[in-house]
Amino acid sequence: MKSSFNCLYHLENGSISILEIKQTDLHAQAPKSDIYKWLCVDKASGKIVQLIFNSMDASGDIEERYFEQGYLKFNRETGTFIEKFNSAQHQLINAGKDNLNPEITLSVDRFLKAYKI
Repeated sequence: MKSSFNCLYHLENGSISILEIKQTDLHAQAPKSDIYKWLCVDKASGKIVQLIFNSMDASGDIEERYFEQGYLKFNRETGTFIEKFNSAQHQLINAGKDNLNPEITLSVDRFLKAYKI
């Protein structure tokens, strides 16, 4: 089965994966907020939470993303996600967009199908 998304960014540690995805099964006129999504996957439970994107910044090799749920700062090798509500800080590695675990791919496809209108 072909996946319904392409992975644009993939950062992870032992407990979570943070992904930016682009849905490939939507019509060309779909809003960008429907096409592009940031997701946080809990590896132990498989639970996926959509991170609500607010803004971004980039300078040199450093990328920053601001979400309602927290802040992500990353480069080509590493990253840090700081949760807004419980102040948890997650040190991450940049695992590369082509290095997704098949279980995560399947979970994300299920998540997207569950929320499709």
